[in-house]
Amino acid sequence: MSYRGKHRRAVRHPVLRAVAATTAMVLLAIAGTAFLAYRHLEGNITVSNGFDDILGDRPDEVDVEGPSKPLNVLILGSDTREGQREVSGSSAGLSDTTILLHLSADRERAYGVSIPRDLLVDRPECTDPDDGSPIEGEELAQWNDAFALGGEACTIAQFEEMAGLRVNHFVVVDFAGFKTMVDALGGVPVCVPQEVNDPIGDIYLPAGTYKVTGNQALDYVRVRHSIGTIDTGDIGRMKRQQAFLASMVNTAVSAGTLFNPAKLWKFLNAATQSLTADPELSKMGTLFDLAQDVRNIGLDKVQFFTVPFEPYELDPNRLVPAPEAERLWEQLRHDEPLRRNLTSGATKASEGDPSEPKKRRNPEQEAQAARDGLCA
Repeated sequence: MSYRGKHRRAVRHPVLRAVAATTAMVLLAIAGTAFLAYRHLEGNITVSNGFDDILGDRPDEVDVEGPSKPLNVLILGSDTREGQREVSGSSAGLSDTTILLHLSADRERAYGVSIPRDLLVDRPECTDPDDGSPIEGEELAQWNDAFALGGEACTIAQFEEMAGLRVNHFVVVDFAGFKTMVDALGGVPVCVPQEVNDPIGDIYLPAGTYKVTGNQALDYVRVRHSIGTIDTGDIGRMKRQQAFLASMVNTAVSAGTLFNPAKLWKFLNAATQSLTADPELSKMGTLFDLAQDVRNIGLDKVQFFTVPFEPYELDPNRLVPAPEAERLWEQLRHDEPLRRNLTSGATKASEGDPSEPKKRRNPEQEAQAARDGLCA
């Protein structure tokens, strides 16, 4: 009896040890895979030390109450990128998209403020990112000249001088890689109110509500002509880009993406390959925290709109900041909820799916949507 009892214990212990060892190996394998995936995604991101190339003084941060501090991220869309390398600043390229993403200190609000590429502002002295030579400042310079001349550092300096608002992080999104992100999501829904046949940009888009992928997605965010009831150029395009971003965010945080490991991996891999960011934001942990903050705020509180502007009196094809723009920057500096007149016509991320019924709009809003080439 005692012999059999000892025998059973002798068998049981090796079995338990084997189970424990196998479990440990599985956990280590999973952890190792996660670590390698984490390192892979982080390695995709190009790191830029653009903050180091800013000349002159930068705005101070205003102390506000909250569990965190307000966060200002300048997002730039670029049509060029020179490989995966650590750089001091990007080479000359085109940036027709500039958005300030502001997250409140209490993480209850998020604003995405678009800045027109044709806005005339004072550009401060900058540094050439290729050879370090100085670039003279200019009064009433076109907004997107800053990126072409001095990369992200010059654009950040220009923004901070205009708004008096300190930029905490920046990210440059490569438009060529942008279409890969859209493909990884399986497409992003858009609504085109009427057929687009743009011979200037060689862009054709059928009318209707459908998903766009690849070059078609790129065409949608680039098209400036032959869309809408009148040619609103860059302004209409910004409105459509805001609607597209809302739709893309909506798709990315949907259950169909978050609970589909293969699709989520493809999207994250494509997204990180498309990014150039400051050293801190290039870390996956920081990016993950930022994404979580935006998600926890709630898509109905993430609003995209355009900085107030008015035509430049000497050239109707150029724009200047309207008086209300200073009120906008002042409220953001002090992390205050924006007044409704500043966010009127804003697109919410929760309204991103154009196939879903929209809140009823008044005739003026419907007319504006038609002018901008959006479905009412």
